[in-house]
Amino acid sequence: MSAALIVNPQASRVTPELTLAVERELAAAGPVETVLTDRPMQAAELAEELCRTCDRIYVFAGDGGYNEAVNGLLADVPVGFIPGGSTSVLPRALGLPRDPVAAARLLAHGAKPRRISLGRVNGRRFTFNAGLGLDAELVRRVDALGRESGHRPGDVAFARTLLGIFAEQRGRFDPAMEVVGLGRVAFALVANGDPYSYVGRFPLRVAPRARFELGLDLVAPRRLRARVLPQVAWWVLAGRGQERSRHLLYVHDADELRIVCDAPLPLQVDGEDLGDVGEAHFEAERDALQVLTPG
Repeated sequence: MSAALIVNPQASRVTPELTLAVERELAAAGPVETVLTDRPMQAAELAEELCRTCDRIYVFAGDGGYNEAVNGLLADVPVGFIPGGSTSVLPRALGLPRDPVAAARLLAHGAKPRRISLGRVNGRRFTFNAGLGLDAELVRRVDALGRESGHRPGDVAFARTLLGIFAEQRGRFDPAMEVVGLGRVAFALVANGDPYSYVGRFPLRVAPRARFELGLDLVAPRRLRARVLPQVAWWVLAGRGQERSRHLLYVHDADELRIVCDAPLPLQVDGEDLGDVGEAHFEAERDALQVLTPG
C-alpha cells in the first residue's frame, strides 16, 4: 500500500516534532511519503498529483488545508484528516481525537473507509460548512487581525470579533438576501454535517439534523434582534429548537440551494474567505469522498 502525508507546517498546531511523530505512527501501516506545503492552494495541487499514484492520502493541517486537499482530488482515494489546526472541525466531527499523534495511530491501525457527501458553492467544495453574510464577515475580520508566527488567532479573538459585529449592528440583522423559492433572510449558514464548528471542546450545533451522508442543511434567520440572541445561543449549544422557530428558515437534506444577495456579501467555506459574491449556488455532492475513520 502506497500512502502520502500532506503537511501544512503553518497550521496552528503543526510542529516539526509532531510531524515526525505523526509520520512514525502512519509508517507502522506501510511506507509514507511526506510533502510540505509552502503557499496557498498547494495542498490542492499535491492532492491532485498524489491521488493518481497513492492508495491513501493523509492531511496534517487545519480546516483550510483539508479544504484545499479535497478540492484537488480527482480520484476516489481514501483520505485521513489529522488535527493540526486550532479547531480542526472535520476530523473531530468524524470521531478522531484532537491529539494528532493519537489520531494518526488510529488511522494507521484499523481505520475504515466511510463515504460522505461534500458541499459545493460557486464551484468550490467544502467539507463541513459554508456561510454567506455574518459568519463569513467574522472569518474575514479575524483574518485581518493577522497571524502570530503564521497561526490564525484562536477562539477568544473570534468571540471578541463577533461581539464587535453585534455591537456595530446593535443586535439587528435585517433581511439582506433571498433564498430562491423559500423567502428572505438576514444571513445564511449551510452545514454538511453536525457540529457546524467548535469553541474549545464545545460543539456548535447550528444544524443538528445535518449528516455527512446526506445533503445540505440551511439555517438562516429571517431577521435577528437582540432579544432573540439568548434563544439563538441556546439552540446552538443544545442542538435543538431551531427547526420549530418562526425566526428561522431551516432546510434539511437539500440537493441544491440558490441565494441572491441584495448587495455583494462575504462568502466563506470551511473557514476560508472566498471574497464577496452577489449570488451563491450551493450543491450537495452525495457520496463524493472516502474518509478514513476509526474502526
